[in-house]
Amino acid sequence: MKVLAADGVSPKGIEILREAGFEVVVKDKLPAEELLSTIGEFDALIVRSASKVTKEVIEAGKNLKIIGRAGVGVDNIDVPAATARGIIVINSPGGNTIAATEHTMGMMLAMARHVPIANETTQKGEWNRKKYVGVELRGKTLGVVGLGRIGAGVAKRAQAFEMTTIGYDPYVTEERA
Repeated sequence: MKVLAADGVSPKGIEILREAGFEVVVKDKLPAEELLSTIGEFDALIVRSASKVTKEVIEAGKNLKIIGRAGVGVDNIDVPAATARGIIVINSPGGNTIAATEHTMGMMLAMARHVPIANETTQKGEWNRKKYVGVELRGKTLGVVGLGRIGAGVAKRAQAFEMTTIGYDPYVTEERA
């Protein structure tokens, strides 16, 4: 099976595919025109978020059997067009959950402690230690809208910081929220 990997797919993932016997061609930052002109020779396509897998791309992919999104969602893939051609569309919804939740916590800490402005002024030679003390997250209330993998992960980590968490998601039970 011949696989086209676009959009900076992890080298570790490429290695796993090759070890499994797949022929993998890596083309990062593939212009839309080139994707359209080359997709016909591939059985599988792996994208992240940069490539738009349009109906035209899918129609040009005469040998396509599967399209994989290395990430959450499939908003850059024309799923109805793929389905009409019998092409499987998959994604990796848990792929960046930890990174997204940790990034959220990092941003909360940075804002609570005024890290961006303190860094900027320090680099200008100033030292405004008392001005940028900030606040503790402990004891604060965090509202989380959407309790999917990322929202629930943020709530869990916020609780580890002894924050009060309030969650809302119309698709989960009150007990889970």
